[in-house]
Amino acid sequence: MTHSKILVTGGAGFVGSHACVALIAAGYLPVVLDTLVNSDPRSLERVARICGVQPQLVRGDVRDAAVLDRVFAEHGVDAVLHLAGLKAVSRSVSDPLGYYDVNVAGSLALARAMERAGVRTLIFSSSATVYGDIPRSPIRESASYAAVNPYGRSKVMVERMLADLARSDPRWGIACLRFFNPIGAHESGLLGEHPQGPPDNLVPYVSQVAVGERGHVVVHGNDYETHDGTGVRDYVHVMDVAEGHVAALRYATLHRGLLTVNLGTGHGASVLDVIAAFERACGHRIAVHIGPRRPGDAPAYWADVQHAQDRLGWRAQRSLDQMCADSWRWQLANPRGFDEPMPGFPVRAADGTAPTAVPHSLQPGQEHG
Repeated sequence: MTHSKILVTGGAGFVGSHACVALIAAGYLPVVLDTLVNSDPRSLERVARICGVQPQLVRGDVRDAAVLDRVFAEHGVDAVLHLAGLKAVSRSVSDPLGYYDVNVAGSLALARAMERAGVRTLIFSSSATVYGDIPRSPIRESASYAAVNPYGRSKVMVERMLADLARSDPRWGIACLRFFNPIGAHESGLLGEHPQGPPDNLVPYVSQVAVGERGHVVVHGNDYETHDGTGVRDYVHVMDVAEGHVAALRYATLHRGLLTVNLGTGHGASVLDVIAAFERACGHRIAVHIGPRRPGDAPAYWADVQHAQDRLGWRAQRSLDQMCADSWRWQLANPRGFDEPMPGFPVRAADGTAPTAVPHSLQPGQEHG
């Protein structure tokens, strides 16, 4: 069992905190660097409740060379999981310079600091947005870059920079992970996603409708050429994504050069499929309003995941029903995010058992049906 220290930039965020759980389970010791601008340090307290080990937290910006140098000097990390960055597509359109500054300049500053420290194993959390609105699925890693917004283009820029770095210096081991649509929460009900402000993504929004915080879900278009007319995406459990990061870390530690892989389930689910799965999880109907298509939305895309299985030995294990059940458990137990869980709600116990039903007093009203 290894006890290597791993720097996790953005480790207090949604994917980052779940990655810390997966790292600890695999015997690593995470050190988190996070600005806490879009995250909550209490997520790491929840990691400790799940794992018995609380990651060390350094509050700082990945663009700050002095902070990076101090982290490498004081903590003796052996590798880096780079998840820090801005990720809202719509906001990247209104603030492209901010996204290039944080996502691209931050990655450059990190790579330079790693060079200075002699740490040359890097796992980069990229995104399926680098593919753009590709017309055919499943999407292979060999597909051309076709990002259509500043967020996606910032990921392309970092991937290209890392590819150049790996070609220039054979001492580097780098993995770029293009994950698709991470949803769900840790099965304990202690760790999940709590957006600041209105959710940008489907499942957090559905969760808030299911618990009664919002009135209905707007489905953007029901006339696509898909099985039910709504958009199809590859939704993957956040813990599968977290475990994919650990698999990539093991690979990059042993293999030099650059590896690029998709992290997804290898099949798509429509918006209405997700809502139906969430209805099964929460036990009541979720109100849906059909709206017009959004410009630029692709009808359907999902990942080809064979490369990840062949190179990393990784495959997503959790079903859409489990993704929604875990999201619902988290939402119902934590209506105020990382404030204390709702009194009296039985989150999953240490022996792995889960509540079989929602207490009647906590059932949302039926007015959304």
